Amino acid sequence: MNLSLKRQLSVFVFGISASVLAQAASVAPVAAEHGMVVTAQHLATQVGVDVLKKGGNAVDAAVAVGYALAVVYPAAGNLGGGGFMTITLADGRKTFVDFREKAPLAASANMYLDANGNVIPGLSEMGHLAVAVPGTVAGMELALNKYGKLKRAELIAPAIRLAKEGYVLRQGDVEMLEAGTEGFKKDAPTAAIFLNKGQPYKAGEKLVQKDLAATLTAVSQQGSKGFYQGAVGRAIVESSQRNKGIITQADLDQYTARELAPLECNYRGYQIVSAPPPSSGGVVICEVLNILEGYPLKEWGFRAAKGVHVQIEAMRHAYIDRNSYLGDPDFVKNPVAHLIDKNYAAKIRDSISQEKAGVSSELKIGTAPHEGSNTTHYSIVDKDGNAVSVTYTLNNWFGAHVTAAKTGVLLNDEMDDFTSKVGASNMYGLVQGEANAIAPGKRPLSSMSPTIVLRDNKLVMVTGTPGGSRIPTTVLHTLINVIDYGMDIQEAVDAPRFHQQWMPDVTYVENFGLSPDTRAILVGMGHHLAQAQPANHIAAILVGAPSLGGQPVANNKFYGANDPRRNTGLAAGY
Repeated sequence: MNLSLKRQLSVFVFGISASVLAQAASVAPVAAEHGMVVTAQHLATQVGVDVLKKGGNAVDAAVAVGYALAVVYPAAGNLGGGGFMTITLADGRKTFVDFREKAPLAASANMYLDANGNVIPGLSEMGHLAVAVPGTVAGMELALNKYGKLKRAELIAPAIRLAKEGYVLRQGDVEMLEAGTEGFKKDAPTAAIFLNKGQPYKAGEKLVQKDLAATLTAVSQQGSKGFYQGAVGRAIVESSQRNKGIITQADLDQYTARELAPLECNYRGYQIVSAPPPSSGGVVICEVLNILEGYPLKEWGFRAAKGVHVQIEAMRHAYIDRNSYLGDPDFVKNPVAHLIDKNYAAKIRDSISQEKAGVSSELKIGTAPHEGSNTTHYSIVDKDGNAVSVTYTLNNWFGAHVTAAKTGVLLNDEMDDFTSKVGASNMYGLVQGEANAIAPGKRPLSSMSPTIVLRDNKLVMVTGTPGGSRIPTTVLHTLINVIDYGMDIQEAVDAPRFHQQWMPDVTYVENFGLSPDTRAILVGMGHHLAQAQPANHIAAILVGAPSLGGQPVANNKFYGANDPRRNTGLAAGY
């Protein structure tokens, strides 16, 4: 038996044993009969469950959770950021709400470059000049007005209470706040909220946010006008102007959320409903799934070397398309139909060697087959089968680390998601193209991928995650783990992950993600492997049973999985 065959056999055996161990280590998914909510913060999850118990639908719960997370998950939950909401309704309707931030009207393509045309480090990441026009409040309003049942005031009331009365911090909350300590110290309004007399908060202490409570009250009473106009709008503009930002009242007045058709594709008989541009997420997910559909992943086994190899290569190809072609559809003609076409995927599959890794620097637009591109997530399903998948963000952890004075609103650093300079990488290492260049009123390209899975138009799964450029691949792993490898939803969320994004030419692998033998085979093929980046937080729900083809537990219909990688989240139902 040659060495290569021995290695493959070893990998196969290890793949079986590793899979069994991983499944044995996972707790059972949380089961419920009438509805399920999974978020990154336990108090926000409970807010969502309470709304469902009161007769609210999944959209009502999503709005209530969105506002609650702005209070209890300030690193990413927000009023001062933006995001996406994928919705499938029990009557068969599907929609996508885009409340992505916009570049201010005074923005320009070269605004983060020095006199020599080089990117000024940190300018698009920290401070008021990094802030794009927020979209969250407008997005929540659009979704609620069109698809909700309950009154806005009832849904925002829990968030107001949590902000006004405060909430006791757990260890996970404290760890999140500690990550922003140095940034808080550089902005007095932010330090006044998130530092306790200049020092980090400790577990057991209470965080009170009275200014944010007042802002939430204004939104509760006036809707979008309570945020974009009046005292709150004026405070956002004044803070920006006072601190070398460029947001004006005209920027706030012109902001609108919008509805788009979700992006859809099919994988092994399942309908994938995900995010269209200005998100790249749905395109990447569908392009990779189309490529992988031609490989027998189940037969090869979980984490078999050749299965990992083709997944890495599919990611590599999808990300060069993502980074080169995609942008805000108001400004760019996105070749989505081409990128998610199964014939295009077949051409990519034909170009993938089974023996060696691709070389990212040799993979370029214009060469075959590529001819002619911190965050939080929550998933909700109600008793009627309406489903909402929401990913929204401040971009970096705590955004630009600045707060609009007297509002309690942490502001985003979403301008970093644009292409500051073609060929230069952003904070996530993404090297992007002209399609995503900065322009006034333009939405930056995103990786957020709120995703819903159907089969024969019936709800199967709701999922999504934070994680910047790693969002699409993390969602992919969860889908593949359930559909190809037969894991229950908690096992699928728990399983170690890997990520490849074309540039840099490296695949990031979580601890225990690959056996030593598998790793050796991949390195021998030319793959460059590195330690994983900070953990994502998948929030996922499977409908019908804990796993596809499995048996329900008693009368329970919904099975929720909270990612254990961050210790603040909760899956709960009723």
